[in-house]
Parts: sequence; C-alpha cells; structure tokens
Amino acid sequence: MTDFAGLRALVTGGASGIGRATAELLAARGARVAVLDLDPSPVGQPLLGYRADVTDDTSVRTAVAAAVADLGGLDILVNNAGIGAQGTVEDNDDAEWLRVMDVNVLGMVRAARACLPHLRASAHAAIVNTCSIAATAGLPRRALYSATKGAVYSLTLAMAADHVREGVRVNCVNPGTVDTPWVGRLLAAADDPGAERAALQARQPTGRLVTAAEVAAAIAYLAGPHSGATTGTSLAVDGGMQGLRLRPAADR
Repeated sequence: MTDFAGLRALVTGGASGIGRATAELLAARGARVAVLDLDPSPVGQPLLGYRADVTDDTSVRTAVAAAVADLGGLDILVNNAGIGAQGTVEDNDDAEWLRVMDVNVLGMVRAARACLPHLRASAHAAIVNTCSIAATAGLPRRALYSATKGAVYSLTLAMAADHVREGVRVNCVNPGTVDTPWVGRLLAAADDPGAERAALQARQPTGRLVTAAEVAAAIAYLAGPHSGATTGTSLAVDGGMQGLRLRPAADR
C-alpha cells in the first residue's frame, strides 16, 4: 500500500514503542518520515533521526527545522513523545507533577507550535496526538498520568477548533494498556510480574494487551488521506475498556 506516497511525516518519541511502530508503518506506506527522540540512534533507513528534548523549546524548534529542511516540507505530525507515572495524588511531589506535565502536555504544545507554520503550507495537514484510555476512564494509581492525558484530550479538541479553517486536522488515539518497553519495565518492577501482567490483560475485555502495531494502524488512519473529514476525534484502541461492560465469565 502506498497511500502515503509524497507525504512527509514527523514522529516525536519515534525511536521505540508506539512511535517506532508508527514511523515504520508510515514509511512502509510511502511517506518520508523523520523521527525526533532523546536518543534517535536506534533509528535507521529509511527513517531519518534527529535528537530532540520535548521539554526544551529550542531543541524542538532546531530539530523540526532540520527535519523539515531534509524532508522538503511537512504534512503530518504525530505527537507521541510521553512518559508514564504511577500513584495517587499523594504519591508524587510537585516536582514530579511538573516534570510529567512538561513532557506529556507541554511537549506536544512545543512540537505542534514548531510544526504548524509548515503544516499550514501543506495540502494534506494532519496532527495526531497520542492520548490514553486514562483520559476517559478512572484507573487506579494513575492520578498524575491521567491528568496529563486528560489535558491532551482537551488540547486535541481545542487545537482542532483553532486550526480546522487553516486546513489542519487534529485528532488523537486513546490506547489501552499497550505492550511497550515502558509497560515491560513496569511489570519487571512488580512484586509478581506474572500476576501483574494477568491483571492488566484481564481489565481489557479482549483479554490481552494492545500491540504497538495496532495503535500505529489507528494513527495512520487518522493521519492519512482517507480521513479528510475527521477532525476533533478520539479513536479508542483499548481492547474495549472504555465502551464495554461485560458480565463475569461465569455469567455468560
């Protein structure tokens, strides 16, 4: 499939996990793709890698400028860079709240701000933000993370309203628990990694974790040429967590 032929995309946090899967999928479907990451060294051809720290506006602007120059323009921004956090509102101090907000929310603001002048010049301009089921469902011990993703969800709607008349579509994906390196580290730190994995799988009605490839496919749809009438939308890729209320297995 070459439906992205001629399009140029930039993916933040694109060296691993959902970002890497998305960058590789877009490239496989014909796009020229630049990856911004704290460590872009794992990225190889055909992807282009650039070092950027989304908490540093100058770093983001410099990397975006270099990527756009090499790509010859920009049509798609995938705002994916983010970090996790655990705990109730009592468990993280102010510094941690500010740190995670800086990456997960302001990081997207900085990337969008640097990319918008280039996107306005595109005949096919799209931004896709990586949000989370945590934005729309109450999850235990995710207060800080959920607050940042709730902000991303609202930011997506506001950006969609601000830029629709400029020809820039803005949407987000809301993944459930995705089998990524971050989740792997979370499981490894648990007292009983096997039991913790089983619990994460059980809370998704499909009975398994979401794959990075499944989230990448949803991002590609929202970023692609077949979704021209879609803006201000969140697409759940959560194994049914948000919408389904199943009876216990014994009650089927």
